[in-house]
Amino acid sequence: MDIDYFSNKELREMGFKKLGKRVLICRTCKIYHTDQIEIGDDVEIDDFTILNGTIKIGNHIHISSNCELYSGESRIEIGDYAGISSHCSFYGITDDYVGPYMNNPTIPPRFRNLTEEPVIIGKHVLIATHSVVLPGVTIGEGCSFGAHAMVSRSTEPWGVYVGCPAKRIKERDRGILEKCKELEASEAARRERAAARKGAK
Repeated sequence: MDIDYFSNKELREMGFKKLGKRVLICRTCKIYHTDQIEIGDDVEIDDFTILNGTIKIGNHIHISSNCELYSGESRIEIGDYAGISSHCSFYGITDDYVGPYMNNPTIPPRFRNLTEEPVIIGKHVLIATHSVVLPGVTIGEGCSFGAHAMVSRSTEPWGVYVGCPAKRIKERDRGILEKCKELEASEAARRERAAARKGAK
């Protein structure tokens, strides 16, 4: 069965703050506040994913099915070449689950204690299925997270993290950076060829 994506025309009409080239978004996704959402080039967002709030998605990003991105009054940023597996959740806002406060959106703000802080995902980050990233977390470039990771604190670059809460267990191989250089060189050459063809017309 073919995957049903929004057409380019439909995406343009949604009023994104920025919309790159070669963007594929499944029709079953729920997208709110498109005027606050920036999407780069070569992005694919799979079925049943929710985007809500101020969100910036870089280039060459895949967000798998059933993911949730809630920025609140803050923001969520995903760097280039990141891969997000299915059922991952990102929160720029959360209630207080410990203190003497009520919670959920039906309660007036004066009875709640909300935390709203940016979530920043670096380049080349991989996040495996059912992981959760909480407000105020900055994930360093090249980090990789195992399934069901709870990321409640910022991480240093190029680490492999597992667990709840997520803990660094080893260094990640940085050889990926050489492959990235090859890809970027190939894409630069493609753009030059396209520009040359356009100039020849």
